[in-house]
Amino acid sequence: MKTSENQLNEIFPKGDLASADYFTGKAWVKMLVPNDPILNTAVGNVVFEPGARNNWHTHPGGQILIVTHGTGYYQEVGKPIQLLQVGDVINIPPLLKHWHGASHNSEFTHIAISTNTQTGIVDWLEPVTDEQYNSFQ
Repeated sequence: MKTSENQLNEIFPKGDLASADYFTGKAWVKMLVPNDPILNTAVGNVVFEPGARNNWHTHPGGQILIVTHGTGYYQEVGKPIQLLQVGDVINIPPLLKHWHGASHNSEFTHIAISTNTQTGIVDWLEPVTDEQYNSFQ
């Protein structure tokens, strides 16, 4: 198996290309813990290319993001975009509409922990517009 130099610096493999139905730009998802019905938790590693982001969405049971590489953005509906860097941890309450992804100039990786999955994992909504994405100040 051929490994790129970039993958040598990663903790986990990139995984599968994420669906263009829910992401703008390229992102990869590697499920580390598929939905576990006993722990009611799913854990994935998500890698975004620069400029890539997911759609607006909610998590019925909430989510925790742990940033492991690069620089990214996180935005809750009605609030300004937050800059995310390695070591940042975001606690997302159940049903809070939000999005996250890479900044313009950096690949971005986070571990996504979906909690209370017995209530559902994710509800995908509309794409983040370029105007919304470019509103970071």
